[in-house]
Amino acid sequence: MSQNISKQSLKLLAHKIIGCAIEVHKELGPGLLEKIYEQCLIYELELVGLKVEKQKIIPIKYKTLELDAELRYDLLVENLIVVELKAVQELIPIFDAQLMSYTKLMKKPKGLLFNFNTVNLTKDGMKSFVNEYFAMLPEY
Repeated sequence: MSQNISKQSLKLLAHKIIGCAIEVHKELGPGLLEKIYEQCLIYELELVGLKVEKQKIIPIKYKTLELDAELRYDLLVENLIVVELKAVQELIPIFDAQLMSYTKLMKKPKGLLFNFNTVNLTKDGMKSFVNEYFAMLPEY
């Protein structure tokens, strides 16, 4: 990874993102379309000074083959944390697998999954994932 980042600073960044998601959920509540939550979360993240990219294509390489699959992530914050947004009845295991695949393909150490269609975002609508890239980061 090109950035000089530690596990601790990545955890602090994730905490900021979670705080922004909680703010959006607190203001809007459940029941809206995913795109609305996405726009509001981008607004909140930028308000706290974070760099956000949205809906860019994830390059997929299989051995020497480069696939044109039009696979897109929802958000990438500070070029480190992949954020996947949902507005569904419940989170199912395929969403976990999807986010883990995104972080692996993009070589990012952490992913956050938010389901805004829940009464309590922190209890039922949020998951955090790390992968082998996180394990390679220093502790400080």
